[in-house]
Amino acid sequence: MQKKPPSSAKAAQLRSRAEAQLREQKKLKAGIAKTGADSRRLLHELQVHQIELEMQNAELRQARDELEVALENYTDLYDFAPSGYFTLAATGAILQANLTGATLVGIERSRLVGQSFGRLVSAEFRPAFSTFLEQVFAGEAKQSGDFEFAGKGQPLRFVNIEAQRSPNLQECRAALVDITARKVAEAAQVRLEVMTASNRKLEQEIIRRKALEQALKTSEQQLRQLSHEILLAQEVERKRISRELHDTVLQTLVGISVHLASLTPKPADNPTSLRRKIAQTQQLVEKSLAMVHRFAVELRPTVLDDLGLIPALHTFMKDFMKRTGVRASLTAYAAVNQLPIDQSAVLYRVALEALNNVGIHAQASAVEVQIKKLPDWICLTITDDGKSFDVKRILRTKGNGRLGLLGMRERLQMVGGKFSIKSTPGHGTAVTAQIPATIEAAKKNGNRSSATKS
Repeated sequence: MQKKPPSSAKAAQLRSRAEAQLREQKKLKAGIAKTGADSRRLLHELQVHQIELEMQNAELRQARDELEVALENYTDLYDFAPSGYFTLAATGAILQANLTGATLVGIERSRLVGQSFGRLVSAEFRPAFSTFLEQVFAGEAKQSGDFEFAGKGQPLRFVNIEAQRSPNLQECRAALVDITARKVAEAAQVRLEVMTASNRKLEQEIIRRKALEQALKTSEQQLRQLSHEILLAQEVERKRISRELHDTVLQTLVGISVHLASLTPKPADNPTSLRRKIAQTQQLVEKSLAMVHRFAVELRPTVLDDLGLIPALHTFMKDFMKRTGVRASLTAYAAVNQLPIDQSAVLYRVALEALNNVGIHAQASAVEVQIKKLPDWICLTITDDGKSFDVKRILRTKGNGRLGLLGMRERLQMVGGKFSIKSTPGHGTAVTAQIPATIEAAKKNGNRSSATKS
């Protein structure tokens, strides 16, 4: 273990003792001659002091050598440390730098001293470094920050700087660690995360497009199936109308022809018999007119175009009650008659289809039709007290029942409307159709309503 050098206080004490002894020697020479014993004693003391001074001198030389070795070791540790070390003034000027720091910034150490450290930092990081340096000199706590260096002919480097103010308050010591590899890895990780997110979005988009493609295929299949069912329904309807014409209208017209032929005057005829035949012929003509009128109403009622939705529904519902025996009531607000003809036609067809379904399938005793004005919608509701049914099963089943529901939905979608149906055991079925309230008259008269009974 190396011997510790004497302290400055001890060296000063030894020097003071030596000077005192010299002064004492001078006094002895100038004073009264002493005896031989005193002279020998004084010589002995002087020799002892000389030995002590030589020993102290040797200790001082050893301490100097040890200090030189320690300074050399400190210099080696300082210059070749794995981190760069800088001593900076409050202005940012470089006062000292080790070899590692000079290598890190790519400038010779002799050229670094006196330069501004901020000039080594990339331009976009200089404001942040100025703030960082102010914080270092503003307090005693250690500050840390990441900055980018852009030296001439040098690749971009990222360093972490830890700095703390010195006790003299005039400078600070900063340690620099190269974190370029870490920054590159972080940037690569960010790019990887971005690519992963992009790939995830791409996968989701592919899934969405596949779902859309499948939905389109399903929709195409449904449209083809619906078109097929519509064609079948048209053929069934043509067959029904043909049968009706043949079995009712044609036979009635034949009867009219026979009765007209019987009206030819005969000698045996009397006025009473002639009047009876004319009355029978008139009845057949009225029956034919009623049938033709019913066919016209089912195909396209003129009253819908001439008078509006409410009179058209009144006319149909009167005939509906005669045919089915089901009580029917209509409640509507007056301004519904001012709807555009395409919207009126859609509501009329939906109501007819729903009422026909009630008459055929529901086994109901009463049905209520309501048309209400909502803030943004016109709502048509057909509610019956008949038996319920499984809506989902009917929609999955092929046939006219499904076609009627799909037809109502398709008609509403053509005018931007919505369709729903709810069937509850013991509470009957409610069909709801909504279309946008787009006309000014409907908005103006939305709070006025008229209730009518059919």
